[in-house]
Amino acid sequence: MGEDLKGKRVLVTGASSGLGAHFVRLLAGQGAKVVAAARRVERLEELAAACAKLPGQVMPLTLDVASVPSIQAGVAEAARLMGGLDVLVNNAGIGETEAAISVTEAQWDAQLDVNLKGCFFAAQTAAQVMIEAKQGGAIVNIASILGERVTARVVPYAVSKAGLIQMTKGLALEWARHGIRVNALAPGYIVTDINRDFFASEAGEALTKRIPTRRIGDPADLDGPLLLLCSEAGRHMTGAVVAVDGGHLVSGL
Repeated sequence: MGEDLKGKRVLVTGASSGLGAHFVRLLAGQGAKVVAAARRVERLEELAAACAKLPGQVMPLTLDVASVPSIQAGVAEAARLMGGLDVLVNNAGIGETEAAISVTEAQWDAQLDVNLKGCFFAAQTAAQVMIEAKQGGAIVNIASILGERVTARVVPYAVSKAGLIQMTKGLALEWARHGIRVNALAPGYIVTDINRDFFASEAGEALTKRIPTRRIGDPADLDGPLLLLCSEAGRHMTGAVVAVDGGHLVSGL
């Protein structure tokens, strides 16, 4: 799985850290040409340098998913750099913990603009490139299990991810005739540098006990599902939402 990604042209948004950077390394390791896009170009340059010995190629690109003009210009530039576009990994996202009664308009707009609006216009612009090339392609939206179940103090984030899941299904329906597959990957709790200390704390350990497998996910747990959705191994999948959560979605209420 993923062997056919060699030479494929992939754009990953939100690539400067966390899961985005992990996905860039994974795809470049499969031999793909990867444009790593985010706002922090210095982090992207460091990532590209760290991937220099991998079979694929990593090219940094400044792109702000909170700005539609930046998205449109960035996708066009990524396609120019790679000579086309085969796969979009719509990974960019932000979250903030706040009681619903205290959420401000700015907090709401920031999360919906990046997590939903930005992902829509990135997908739309990528699809325009793919349709013009008449070669089809794959779009993978990075959602969350919080798009299907909720916890406290994350209402804007959960709403944005629920919208992203529904958007995935709608785009899959419209673009299937163009050979474009649109699927969503919905991680549960995954350890990254941002939350590592929390999951090592007493509160983090209590949360872990609520997961049926009794462990927090590792970024590598997403490798197989991502490669499935990006590659020909998933050629008959579109409109699917693949949860990778240790069974958290099916845990008892």
